[in-house]
Amino acid sequence: MTHTYNITGMTCGGCQTKVQGLLAKIAGVKNIAINLDEGLATLEMDKHIPTATLQQALQDYPKYQLWEMVPMPVTPTLEDAETKSWLATYKPILLIFGYITTISIIAAYSINGFSTMQAMSVFMAGFFLTFSFFKMLDLKGFAESYAMYDIVAKKWNGWGYVYAFIELALGFAYAIHFEPLLTNIVTVVVMGVSIIGVLQSVFNKRTIKCACLGAVFNLPMSTVTIIEDALMIGMGATMIVML
Repeated sequence: MTHTYNITGMTCGGCQTKVQGLLAKIAGVKNIAINLDEGLATLEMDKHIPTATLQQALQDYPKYQLWEMVPMPVTPTLEDAETKSWLATYKPILLIFGYITTISIIAAYSINGFSTMQAMSVFMAGFFLTFSFFKMLDLKGFAESYAMYDIVAKKWNGWGYVYAFIELALGFAYAIHFEPLLTNIVTVVVMGVSIIGVLQSVFNKRTIKCACLGAVFNLPMSTVTIIEDALMIGMGATMIVML
């Protein structure tokens, strides 16, 4: 039987030889292949040898740490998303929009009737806070995905990090009604710039991941993304006019 292990601490050919020699002394080990660059050791053995036994063989040299490789979980890809139905693919974003819309409608009703301005403010607050939350879960992953299509992030990778915090700030701004005119102008400008890269990707039929929900979900870039950005731009512009 053959097993592969991770080994850290090997920095040269001498280390490789030392580790190989130590492991070769273990009864039952038939053959050892060590990949120095990747820090991997593949052992062929007569029968299963506990990992603790292998670690014990290296105990006199603490810098060499060995552990059994853990299979990486299989994550869904954009190809997987394409095989699913439209509803299944966009279920996360549809649920989010559904919840935010429901809360917005409830919050907009008062004894004086329904307030369209209040509904849009609550919706915008919920949208930006929720979407920034998913981006914050893996900020680096979001920034890398965003740089694949956003016109600003392509030139400066740091824009992805800044953008996530701008969304967070806009969410709080709408929630506390901070300078409504300024908040809506910033929204229209930021989302207007963002939609350019989305339009280019969709029209060029590029199969890339949409970073709207960060790196958590594998949502493909599509017209849904355009509608999402256009909706925020439209609401922001409408609120500016209403003010």
